[in-house]
Amino acid sequence: MRIRTDERREAILKAATEIFREHGYERTSMAMISERVGGSKTTLYGYFPSKEELFWDAMVGTIQVEKGEKALALLDPSDANIRAVLERFGAAYQPLFTKRETMAVTRTAIAEASNNKELSSLLYQRGPKRVLDTLATYLAQIKDKGLIGDVDVHVAAIHLKALLDAGVVEPLLFGAKPELKAAEALRAAIDCFLAAYGK
Repeated sequence: MRIRTDERREAILKAATEIFREHGYERTSMAMISERVGGSKTTLYGYFPSKEELFWDAMVGTIQVEKGEKALALLDPSDANIRAVLERFGAAYQPLFTKRETMAVTRTAIAEASNNKELSSLLYQRGPKRVLDTLATYLAQIKDKGLIGDVDVHVAAIHLKALLDAGVVEPLLFGAKPELKAAEALRAAIDCFLAAYGK
């Protein structure tokens, strides 16, 4: 039995990233990736349990995931200055969710939604849903401290994420120029959210 190595894993990810970008998700097969990297499909499945998992790791990557977790950690309920917390979070969130790679993954999730629910569900759960759940947890914590009104935190989280994306994410998904500059979009999002939910 061969021992798995970090070098081998990185070689697989490099080959997978190239092929996914060249051919798209649907037309890429595990056989194509194994052929390029050298080895068998069995070897690939030893590192990645599914094509969906390989796509996630190849297109999003560990560094992006770590940056995402650091951004979510900025939602600090111990800081009573909600505006400052949301400004720090938004300033970290916007660049991550407007990167070319993130846009490519989002487009793939949308394009594959009718044919590959496993992939779309995985990408949604690890991306937008992870953000929504963390926002809802943060809002529940500051609600308990009386820093925001008596609101449905799940709905408020959906509204906050939508405001942070407004005027920026949708145009980029279409390959168009954002309607608002990043700083302007962030300021408007926080102003609107606090006007609706702040005390």
